[in-house]
Amino acid sequence: MALTHRKNHKKDPESGDADAEAKRNEEEEKKKYEGEEYDVLLRYVEEQKQKLKNKKGDDDEDDDKNAKYVRKWYAPWKKTKVESGTKKVPQEWLETDRQKGLSSSDIDERRKHSGWNELESPSENQFIKFISYFRGPILYVMELAVLLAAGLRDWIDFGVIIGILFLNAAVGWYQEKQAGDIVAQLKAGIAMKTVVVRDGKEQEIEARDLVPGDIIVLEEGNTIAADAKILGDYQDKDGSKSKEILDNHEKSKKAKGQQNDSDDEEHDDDDGPDKGPSVMSVDQSAITGESLAVDKFVGDVAYYTCGVKRGKCYGMVTVSAKGSFVGRTAALVSSSNEKGHFQIVLGGIGTTLLVMVVAFIFAVWIGGFFRGTKIATPDQNNLLVYALIFLIIGVPVGLPVVTTTTLAVGAAYLARRQAIVQKLTAIESLAGVDILCSDKTGTLTANKLSLNEPYIAPDVDPNWFMTVAVLASSHNVRGLDPIDKVTIVGLKDFPKAQEMLKGGWKTHKFTPFDPVSKRITAEVEKDGKHYTCAKGAPNAILKLSKFDAHTVADYRNQAQQFASRGFRSLGVAVKEDGKDWELLGMLCMFDPPRGDTAKTIGEAHELGISVKMLTGDAVAIAKETCKQLGLKTNVYDSEKLIGGGMAGSDIRDFVEAADGFAEVFPEHKYQVVNLLQERGHLTAMTGDGVNDAPSLKKADCGIAVEGASDAARTAADVVFLDEGLSTIITAIKVARQIFHRMKAYIIYRIALCVHLQVYLMLSILIKNETIRVDLIVFLAIFADVATIAIAYDRAPYARQPVEWQLPKVWIISTIMGLLLAAGTWIIRGTLYLENGGIIQNFGSVQEVLFLEVALTESWVIFITRLAQEPGTPNVFPSFQLIVAVLGVDLLASFFAAYGWISGPAVEHGGWVDIVTIVKIWGYSFGVTVIILLVYLILNKISWLDHIGRVSRSKRNEKLENFLTDLQRLTIVHESDHNGSYFRFASGGSGSATPKEGSGDDKDKKPKSKPKKEQDSKSSDKGKGVEGGDKTLMDHAGKGDQAEAQKQQDQKRQPSSGPGSKQKGREGEPTEVSTKEHTQGNTDSNLNKDNSQRTDEDERSSEGTHVEP
Repeated sequence: MALTHRKNHKKDPESGDADAEAKRNEEEEKKKYEGEEYDVLLRYVEEQKQKLKNKKGDDDEDDDKNAKYVRKWYAPWKKTKVESGTKKVPQEWLETDRQKGLSSSDIDERRKHSGWNELESPSENQFIKFISYFRGPILYVMELAVLLAAGLRDWIDFGVIIGILFLNAAVGWYQEKQAGDIVAQLKAGIAMKTVVVRDGKEQEIEARDLVPGDIIVLEEGNTIAADAKILGDYQDKDGSKSKEILDNHEKSKKAKGQQNDSDDEEHDDDDGPDKGPSVMSVDQSAITGESLAVDKFVGDVAYYTCGVKRGKCYGMVTVSAKGSFVGRTAALVSSSNEKGHFQIVLGGIGTTLLVMVVAFIFAVWIGGFFRGTKIATPDQNNLLVYALIFLIIGVPVGLPVVTTTTLAVGAAYLARRQAIVQKLTAIESLAGVDILCSDKTGTLTANKLSLNEPYIAPDVDPNWFMTVAVLASSHNVRGLDPIDKVTIVGLKDFPKAQEMLKGGWKTHKFTPFDPVSKRITAEVEKDGKHYTCAKGAPNAILKLSKFDAHTVADYRNQAQQFASRGFRSLGVAVKEDGKDWELLGMLCMFDPPRGDTAKTIGEAHELGISVKMLTGDAVAIAKETCKQLGLKTNVYDSEKLIGGGMAGSDIRDFVEAADGFAEVFPEHKYQVVNLLQERGHLTAMTGDGVNDAPSLKKADCGIAVEGASDAARTAADVVFLDEGLSTIITAIKVARQIFHRMKAYIIYRIALCVHLQVYLMLSILIKNETIRVDLIVFLAIFADVATIAIAYDRAPYARQPVEWQLPKVWIISTIMGLLLAAGTWIIRGTLYLENGGIIQNFGSVQEVLFLEVALTESWVIFITRLAQEPGTPNVFPSFQLIVAVLGVDLLASFFAAYGWISGPAVEHGGWVDIVTIVKIWGYSFGVTVIILLVYLILNKISWLDHIGRVSRSKRNEKLENFLTDLQRLTIVHESDHNGSYFRFASGGSGSATPKEGSGDDKDKKPKSKPKKEQDSKSSDKGKGVEGGDKTLMDHAGKGDQAEAQKQQDQKRQPSSGPGSKQKGREGEPTEVSTKEHTQGNTDSNLNKDNSQRTDEDERSSEGTHVEP
């Protein structure tokens, strides 16, 4: 056996000849592998093992280099390696008996190893949480002030500033914890549950209690609670059938051992007989994006958070949630440290205030140098004391705490109203929402389907019709969807059908509904006869076979009549072995609108929110529902969203103007949200299914409605526990109230900073006089204590979506601050009047200024809390806010009256009499009234009202057209089996373009579009939404169009959407000639010119993208 290894050739060290060196290397390799054949093999194996060992060592070194290190709070001088991922599960743990399950004694050991089965991070250490309230730019400045006070040996101010820091931290920590506990308690009530086998019994437990090795029961309607290996069908209790299937599969793999590895892998994924029958179907769309359910076989892995669409089986948990496929992916995209928009706004305000502080200190120090003021002296008039004063007054230490507390208290309030806020920043997004995309069923309607009088084809027994409809329904009573449930319950009116269903029926295969085939099928048997029963969208049923024209016409007319009355229709058909499909009729169902929906939609419009309905029902049903709800009827088929042929700006205009879309898939919801966001809209999206998770994540505020799947709740920002649109609108009102409280506090706090900084800078520069540091400290305390109650204040809610409008905030705050400073200067200037003014006649400068500043600043909060938006009614302040402000005012008055800080009048001139206090109260009230009038005037100025607003419908035609064309170009770019053709998707009409140099260019060149089609397209060019709506039903009855559509239906099967391969009835790709392909495109484009069709669930673009 000759084995040679190529090495890099180096020059011979003796001769310098590279060839000689290469020859010597080859001889050494040859000697190395000379001898007995097996000895050579063994030496080769040892060599490879050593190489692998060395490589593993290198990998370990790389892992160490890439490992993440953090500094613990209790040992900041050293770094600790962060363990990534989860511990490997011992193999013996995955050998659990499916009948007995785990014993109670096994659980604790495994949980210590793998932790809880949940993705949520462990509960936060409360001490660390408390310490976090001392971190941040604003707080760092206050901590610098503490050090400065210590350096000046001003121990009273040192202690008081530390007290301020601890007070803010304690209040913020307590209120956020209290609010978090309320939300956590509600979250526990909606925790995912699963059925597990333990100690030989089936029991329902919370999903977080699962451990590796647990045997769980997976059945239709469930969300998979952990990555689990499928053990076998639920009826296979002892596992004998599953073992036989696995053995046969292993034998099949060995028999095909001659094939290469890739063939083996491909074979593993085939639905071949060696893998046995599929035991269940799983919806993996949230992971893979594939809308079709995936069949799972014995030995396959079912992934955490996916939904079970069909079947019931046993599974064994292989790893906890954090180590699952979803958990590892979530860890990669974890954004726990990502700043939301609200944190960015606060950070910007804090940074601006810090810059202002530095500028004022710089100005004061320059003035001090000119005056000859010392940097540090025993008295109060030195530059370091001035710096300390400006650090205290210029930075609102309570800003982060008050705003966070306001959000936390608001989240707790929403939780009591059955709305769980999963991220505090979602409140800000909810307050600014201007478009709400809502699903129809359960949100706009009552989700209480009722079965009306069905349409039954001539010569069909009504009882046989209902029997087939029930056979084509899920039989899992615990996980019935509303349609199957109402179908089965409808048996009560058909006693003979109940008799027909008794005994003898056996289901061989059940295929649940999927959005591509749009039907349910069941293969059943009774008395040796095999039947295939189907139930689904009428057009999906029509495509099962070539029915005669008269039957099809009657069928479609009946479907249209049902739809025009707002009824949902489901076709029913049956096929006996050896016979053709037989149309039996249509079920007629009605989901009535909720009683409060029409009123709530009107209220939403008053709040400046546009409601768009997204539904899977047909266009006619959606329009009828809109009429009943008071919505406009500009509802369109979702086919226009993808492959509709419109330019980039046109499709965005189209989505903005539309009142809803029908026959939507999850990808349509995602695209609607994306297009609206590109136009600057803040969009909320409701959803409940696993398929809705991507659009919920994409929306500015994802809303999981009542009864939503675990995957939808995980992706959503807000989870609602009550049904209906009214709950959502109520939450938006509350969110706007919370936003108003935060904005009022921020305006108030900026005004206070401007007030004292401007006054003290001028006072120091002009008179070299300031307010004592101890009084300044108490002013800061009073300002924060009084406004902590703002979180509990009664606030108005804006009639339009809210925004920060930071330029307007700064303008109003600065003007208010300057007016406050002017008021303080006026009372200080009365000293120079002939009669000496208030100060000379009644008290000291320090106490009078302190009291005037304390009163006017505390009353400003009553001004900033007033409604800023036109038309928004004001509400009376809450009892908590009034008591807090009044308490601070009385305390400040006592400070002034008794000189608690400045000392008695004889020694320091530090007190004032009661008459002075009354006069200062009156003067401060007058200043406050003037500020109120100016504030009201400012809010009446129209240009100021619009400054800083973000455009909610910004348009960039060139960029939008470019992006849309680029997206279409990249949808399809494929070659055929011979590599001769490329297909480009543009505007939804595929075109087969020969490759240059192909020998069949002439023969395979596609037909040009008919002149009729071109004329039709040119006549529609430039039409807006109104034009499209006008021609909704214009051509529905034309014979040539009906004939063209009928030919198209016969030629093509439904596809999974634009850009996908055409699939036949069983989901296999169908070969279509170029001629048929081009004709299909022509038919599709003709139908597009008709704008909309009356047929429920029909898609004009189906089959346009097929394999050439």
